[in-house]
Amino acid sequence: MSNSEYSSKDIEVLEGLEHVRMRPSMYIGGTDSRGLHHLLWEIIDNSVDEHLASHCTEIVITLHKDGSSCSVEDNGRGIPVDTHPKTKKSTLETVLTTLNAGGKFNSQAYARSGGLHGVGASVTNALSVEMVATVYHDGYEWTQRYKRGKPTTPLKQVKPFRGRGTTIFFRPDEEIFSKTSFNSDTIRQHLEDIAYIHAGLKIVFQDEFKKEKHEFLHPDGIVSYLEKILAEVQKKSIHETAFSATRDADNVKIEAVLRWTEATDEQLRSYVNGIRTHAGGTHESGFRSAVAKAVRNYIEVHDIKIKGVTIENSDIREGVLAILSIFLPHPMFQGQTKEKLNNPEMTAAVEGMVRPALESWLNNNPTVADSVVGRIVLAARARQASREAATEVRRKSPTSRRTSLPGKLMDCRATDPAEAELFIVEGQSAGGTAGMGRDSRTQAILPLRGKILNTESLATSKILENQEIKDLVETLGTGLGANFDIRRLRYDRIILMMDADSDGYHISTLLLTFFFRHMRDLITNKKLYLAQPPLYKIQVGTQVMYAQDDAHKEEILASLPANRKPEIGRFKGLGEMSATQLKETTLDPKTRTLLAISVDSLVEADQTFSQLLGKDASERYRIIMSEANLVDDLDV
Repeated sequence: MSNSEYSSKDIEVLEGLEHVRMRPSMYIGGTDSRGLHHLLWEIIDNSVDEHLASHCTEIVITLHKDGSSCSVEDNGRGIPVDTHPKTKKSTLETVLTTLNAGGKFNSQAYARSGGLHGVGASVTNALSVEMVATVYHDGYEWTQRYKRGKPTTPLKQVKPFRGRGTTIFFRPDEEIFSKTSFNSDTIRQHLEDIAYIHAGLKIVFQDEFKKEKHEFLHPDGIVSYLEKILAEVQKKSIHETAFSATRDADNVKIEAVLRWTEATDEQLRSYVNGIRTHAGGTHESGFRSAVAKAVRNYIEVHDIKIKGVTIENSDIREGVLAILSIFLPHPMFQGQTKEKLNNPEMTAAVEGMVRPALESWLNNNPTVADSVVGRIVLAARARQASREAATEVRRKSPTSRRTSLPGKLMDCRATDPAEAELFIVEGQSAGGTAGMGRDSRTQAILPLRGKILNTESLATSKILENQEIKDLVETLGTGLGANFDIRRLRYDRIILMMDADSDGYHISTLLLTFFFRHMRDLITNKKLYLAQPPLYKIQVGTQVMYAQDDAHKEEILASLPANRKPEIGRFKGLGEMSATQLKETTLDPKTRTLLAISVDSLVEADQTFSQLLGKDASERYRIIMSEANLVDDLDV
């Protein structure tokens, strides 16, 4: 029986950085490999901020021989070591042991910074079993040691030193991270991206684990970066020179570079103060709007007649490969991991810079503009032909249409493919639940039985001998391989909905392999999605919340009042959910979350599928042996 008394002894007071260690996912996004590397990104961001403040020209990152500890050294001003007036401790100790402490809040010290939350270095310290800070400041070398966010030695004046800068060594805590080995390739790629975004900043990566050294310095910045990405995606640009524009005014710097390519998708990489914003934000909205308006203005001003087709914004942006980088004093990020920008004023700011510049570029390059407009018209005609062909298929009588479709398909009633979506569901039980929870007018359900055939390296004739694959191909209506025709696609969205366990991930991987190898246009045309069913149900009184993973669960629990006792349930699979729950969390467009499947690099994707699912088992063995130390949780 619970104690009904509630007094001061029930209130837990966490001092210093203890709450960071209790809820690390709130600060670094999780305790997996991604969270581990985020510790390093936070320290690197501090050094980059010194570069943004025009006080640092070189950063040296060292991955030590053990593979589990790193050092970051810069030639910036060095963290101050004088006594802080508020904490009565050295400023160095204050910065490394106190949340929301740092120079980034002071616009005089840092006009533009990525680390505006003031928690980066202290969080890395809290989640490290060992940290050593060495500072070159005021003519001396200073050092102090820490353990799990607490100093173990006083600040020591070591010796006179004429230079300046900061070196941070840290070793992640195995009590927090089940695996503490860093990935050299992940670090190298991240550092090269930073060097491209910060033109003129020299970055050195000393990989003692692999016994390699890499130096990155790109004076041409994002213009060179775009050419590198263009080579990686192996898509031909339809014009010789890229569009580029820069504006630095009112303490806001905006840089953009763009090419139209022969690809059928749009790829935009955005950065804010040097930090990659994977989830986009207001700056990306402004950029996309600017591109669409600039092209439409050009077409209107030059009175270009386009007959028989209506241009949509998606047609204009099809094939666009672009990089957008902005620097501003007060970025508002969504979450500590800084993956989405929320500053509302940046939509108009980016659009106001990019639109007139792009429009002027088109006017001054009429040959390029003609190629761009022609490419856009072809995209619009292909989209319209695809929709008309699919609509024609759906206009067949219900009897004739269903005789050629699998009997287990629960089709929808809509005749326009643009309104229809297909859920590919793992198992008959989950399929039945989804059938009861769906909107039968627009949502179709195709349940699959178990794991489908591994289609890597198989001929089309062999693939169609498998009944599950055959049912899937007949349902989509496009054919496959050389006979694939996206204009016959019967659904605008294909959504993979599997259990959130190892079997579900395996089935998703097998399906993604099939689509990548035999129906790749579904991916490049953004028709393929992954559903995100919840893993946990959290109930507090009459309030019910759902969490997609452990990190999300921890965020929800941390947001609850201390006196509320939640009931937590874990779904073992989709079949355990009621039709109402599945509709509310996974099926209903108003409340669900879908992940769009896209490919950043066709070369890397091709290699990955070949290694993971190809006939050469030695490749998989090599990957397992080299990457096993990064596995956080093995589900067998």
